[in-house]
Amino acid sequence: MRIDKGKKGVLLVNLGTPDSPKVYDVRKYLREFLLDERVIDINALGRWLLVNLIIAPFRAPKSAKVYGELWEDRGSPLLFYSEDVAEMLQTALGDEYSVKLAMRYQSPDMATALHELQSEAVNSILVIPLFPQYASATTGSVIQKAMEITAEWQTIPSLSFISNFLNEELFIKAHATIARPYLEGEDWDHVIFSYHGVPERQIYKGSCNNYCKLGECCQTYHKKNYYCYRAQCFQTSRLLAKALNIPDEKYTVTFQSRLGKDPWVKPYTDEVIRDMPSKGLKKILAFSPSFVSDCLETTIEVGEEFKEIFEESGGEKWQLVPSLNNHPAWIDCLVEMVQREAGINKDVPLVDKVRGEQ
Repeated sequence: MRIDKGKKGVLLVNLGTPDSPKVYDVRKYLREFLLDERVIDINALGRWLLVNLIIAPFRAPKSAKVYGELWEDRGSPLLFYSEDVAEMLQTALGDEYSVKLAMRYQSPDMATALHELQSEAVNSILVIPLFPQYASATTGSVIQKAMEITAEWQTIPSLSFISNFLNEELFIKAHATIARPYLEGEDWDHVIFSYHGVPERQIYKGSCNNYCKLGECCQTYHKKNYYCYRAQCFQTSRLLAKALNIPDEKYTVTFQSRLGKDPWVKPYTDEVIRDMPSKGLKKILAFSPSFVSDCLETTIEVGEEFKEIFEESGGEKWQLVPSLNNHPAWIDCLVEMVQREAGINKDVPLVDKVRGEQ
């Protein structure tokens, strides 16, 4: 007698967004986000004082205004594009799977989404943090939260995670598909790959046997720096440049969105682009490959704020390539990852496979 083992569960988790661009909701979001010990990794008392007495009260009104500029008729792009992706993935995978969406911070929350999968008696749960490169503050936080929630269950189904997907062939292909029309339509002087930054201390804390030095070691990608965020960003850029036939000398990797006085991974995007016009680089095509959905850090920071800095420095043209959002090629990538984890497509190729011992 064959036993029906039930559906396979898939949980997509993005970062999160305020429920509205109102100051109250933005402050609520900032508090939950920044009180995460993996985001601001200092002692608990110092973090509580910093967030509740300084950052949330003073930053929320300014951030609310920016979120108001970002907001569309459907709401926050990060949320509604993520909803689209979950629906499209469910359709593509069919009835053997149950796909849920959650945000690490705010709504829809991870506990509710996981309990929905539990109530459907799924036989396994694959958690996919929607961050191409692993970082403790993003993917690491999602994994920790999922384990904390399911640890309280009496019966825990098979639980697995995809910790990064920058080397997925279809991930690179999806980006290239979106970017190619922009490259073909203009003779760009240079390309910027701008990634969200992280504090340098987080790279050192996660380093394998103190391998990471935040220098030339990031120029190759292998098992010793497999989880080094900076090395992953350089690897992503190499793969994208190769797919788009961008020569090494025609692109630069940079990092944005630093917070506080401690050093973050370098080079800093705003500093790099200020110097570009004086070097004759006046037409720039920009990518944000650490985000899969358009959001404040892409549309506003890279698309508008960096454009203003660049033009004030003498630049002539600045263009942001959109994120993957709900592009069908991105859905194909997710389908391939899910099916490989389920053992259906065991030999799915990865581009430029990670090399062994260096």
